[in-house]
This record gives sequence, structure tokens and C-alpha cells, in this order.
Amino acid sequence: MPDYWGITGYPISHSLTPRLFAAVGEHLGMSGAQQVFLEADGIDEFESRVAGLEGDIWLSCTAPLKHAPQDRLGVKGPEGVNAVNQLRRIAGEWSGTSTDGLGFVTACRHIGVEPSGTVLRMRGGGSAARAIAAAWAAEGGLIISEEGRRTLVGGPWDSAIIEAGEAAIGIDLDAAPSGGDSVHLDAEIQVSISYGDGASIDEFAVIMVAAQHLEAWKGIFAPERAAELPSLSLLLERISGAP
Repeated sequence: MPDYWGITGYPISHSLTPRLFAAVGEHLGMSGAQQVFLEADGIDEFESRVAGLEGDIWLSCTAPLKHAPQDRLGVKGPEGVNAVNQLRRIAGEWSGTSTDGLGFVTACRHIGVEPSGTVLRMRGGGSAARAIAAAWAAEGGLIISEEGRRTLVGGPWDSAIIEAGEAAIGIDLDAAPSGGDSVHLDAEIQVSISYGDGASIDEFAVIMVAAQHLEAWKGIFAPERAAELPSLSLLLERISGAP
């Protein structure tokens, strides 16, 4: 297990990630890692903060640190996504991945939306949009890309793009943090991936961040213990009672 686990980026004071690490760690009988909130508004500040931590580190990272680690730390995100939201340093070596897309798909299934054959109406083209598009397409879903502040570029999701259709779920990924000023999208339901202080475990964004976290344990933190991880429902229940 690592010496430290936690969250980096800015702002992060509201983040549930340290509680998620603690809950999963307790479930697996892992204790002793120090929780860290590494506020950093750029890669230089991040490297300065992390340089003072000796030992192994597991981190979730958020804006504005999803792109810079690829060049500075030599890590690489999934094809087409070109970003990471999970970082691990073991014996001085960094690795990383993105779990935004897998977390979104799992959260959709949790609320009863199965991706296969289902239309997602999505506005935005940043790292989260690309990760979600890749994962949705990989599960057989279809995507209507709405014009926004950032355009969804070509990628592994190209064959899933359609011009029109009845969307079961919509998401505005160009909205301000905490879901502010979201554009209404023509879909049966519309969700947000942003949450603030005091967020409920029934909120889609909280479900998604918990799902992302479990995917990070499976994919990069402790894949050898994937079969022992708590279910998404159990993890949500555990963090609902956390201080």
C-alpha cells in the first residue's frame, strides 16, 4: 500500500476522494496511508508539493492537472483521451490513467441507463468529454455531439456519432464547475458530473466519482485486489456516514 493517498488539483477542498480512499482501504483492511489534499493550480506547484512527500503515492487529479502530467511525468492517458485523472508513484516512477469514462458508464448503469444502443446527448470536447465518448462508444452507445465552447474532436468514438435521435441521457460538459449555467439538452434526463460541499450520495456526480474511484483501484492502484473491492452501492453507503 502507499505512504500517501488523496487528491490534487484546484479547487479540491470539497473533494470526496480522501473519504473514498479511506472507505475502500478500510474495506480491504489497509491502514496507515496518510491522506493528502495537494492544492496545485499548475504542474510546477504540483511538483513542488509532491517533492516533499517521500514514499509511494496514489492520487486522483482534477483540473487543471489532467493534461500536464503526461509531458512532465511521462504518463500517458487512454487512446484519444489524451488526459489522466489518476496518478500513482511507486519507487519514484509515475504511471497514470483516466477513469472518467468508465465511471460515467458505471454511474449510468447504477441509475438504470444501459449504454448499449442508447443515445447520449453531450455538449463539450474536453478531457472528460473525450473519456466519456470513448467509454460510451466502447459499450455500444450512440452519441449526439452538441456544439459548445469546446468541440469534440475525432477519436475512437467516431463510429458512434449520429446527427439526430431520441437521447435517453444528456450532459453539458462545458458547464461551469458545480454544474453552474448548464445548457438544457433535449434528453429524457440530464445529469452533471460536478458536485459541491454537502453533496448527497443520490447525486449523479457523487455516484460517478465513487465509480471512478473503484475503477482506479481496479486499473492502477491495486488491480490484484479487484475481486475484493466493495460494490458501488456499498461504497456510497460507507461515505454517506463518513465525517
